Amino acid sequence: MSGEQASGARGGLFGAGGRFKGGTDPIMEKFNESIGFDKRMWDQDIRGSVAYAKAICKVGIISEEEKDQLVEGLEKVREEWANGTFELKPGDEDIHTANERRLTEIIGPTGGKLHTGRSRNDQVATDTRLWTVEAERDIIKDIATLLVAGAEYAKKHEDILMAGYTHLQPAQPIRFSHWILSHLMPIMRDAQRLQDIIPRANQCPLGSGALAGNAFGVDREFLAKELGFDGVTHNSLDSVCDRDFVVEFLMWSTLLLTHISQFAEDVIITNLLKGVDIDDAYATGSSLMPQKKNPDALELLRGKAGIALGRAVGFTATLKGLPRAYNKDLQEDKVPLFEAVDTVKDCLAIATGVMVTMKPNPEMLLKALCPEMLATDLADYLVRKGVPFRETHHISGACVRLAEETKVSIDTLTLEQLQKIDARFEEDVMKVWDYEVSVERKCSIGGTAKSSVAKQIDDLVAFANSL
Repeated sequence: MSGEQASGARGGLFGAGGRFKGGTDPIMEKFNESIGFDKRMWDQDIRGSVAYAKAICKVGIISEEEKDQLVEGLEKVREEWANGTFELKPGDEDIHTANERRLTEIIGPTGGKLHTGRSRNDQVATDTRLWTVEAERDIIKDIATLLVAGAEYAKKHEDILMAGYTHLQPAQPIRFSHWILSHLMPIMRDAQRLQDIIPRANQCPLGSGALAGNAFGVDREFLAKELGFDGVTHNSLDSVCDRDFVVEFLMWSTLLLTHISQFAEDVIITNLLKGVDIDDAYATGSSLMPQKKNPDALELLRGKAGIALGRAVGFTATLKGLPRAYNKDLQEDKVPLFEAVDTVKDCLAIATGVMVTMKPNPEMLLKALCPEMLATDLADYLVRKGVPFRETHHISGACVRLAEETKVSIDTLTLEQLQKIDARFEEDVMKVWDYEVSVERKCSIGGTAKSSVAKQIDDLVAFANSL
């Protein structure tokens, strides 16, 4: 909410009523107010006001006694919000006017001194930054929970083999745990990205005034320290209209939810193939078909990513045409921001629950493996005998074709048949048809061998514990 754009009807202490003669259209009042959603920043708004009271006391605008009176009054307002007794009244168009109105009711005219040199422009920017950074730090904890739980789940099932797919076609055998970890690695990167954007959000705009700065020389570095910011914003004009930190979070949330959506889709497919069973807590039945067990939680996780992208694009489009300084369009930042935070937290909780409660079906996962998935291992066999891979790839392809033409599984081709294709095949070629051996050969960093998977798990847990 902008101080310059306050309702004329309300005027007086909390608005710009001295400028206006007439009242405001009631529909405009409803259209203009933001208290319905920005009231969740009540704590941040009070903390900012407490810090500001101390700052204007430091430069002699108010006395120590007045400062103490303001702080004590603000603490009483905080108590009312905390215990649910704060009463909103007509005219409380936003959280800032609501808190200041209540403060003045509690301590009298001294409450009117709190806004000296401060605008709701820098006030709302401060509140929103404080709220966003706290939410981001809370989300990092949720991500750490998911990563640790997922790593423990992968470790528990590290002996299970499954089919790895490309283009939704059977490709090579991998470990079930390796597949789980493949979905946790992007979320680890998401945590790193979130850590990267927090310092840019955690800069203090308070003391920037409406747009031109503070006329009373308040110590902005003091304000930053009081509020736990990393530093102060550098330009007052930019400070009141900068919402880059909101856009960054919205875009970040889109990528996180995209990764969660990919996990959801993969589990839906694997569940369809009977490779995993989704816990009843995350599925629903059909209103018509008694046999159905629908993966609703996963489908909702998948659907949230599209809505997240819409939020990010929508608010970025809002910013696209804005001139410098505060414009009322910026009031539209908090709805998508709050929705994004709530969605991210819910999705992380659901994804964690789905992952740790779903039960792998080793027999069905193994059944999905087919000897043709070892065709690359057959090529690698000749590579180890000194044959160039491009040549071995062609030879292995000829073996696959022979199996298809004779309508047999490739692992049932006889040594004689293989040697007709290439004489360099020897008796030990029959050892190629072992899924466990194939998986264990992929022992480089990041591979699907048990040792490589164990390292991935250790690294993931170490990272999560560092958050």
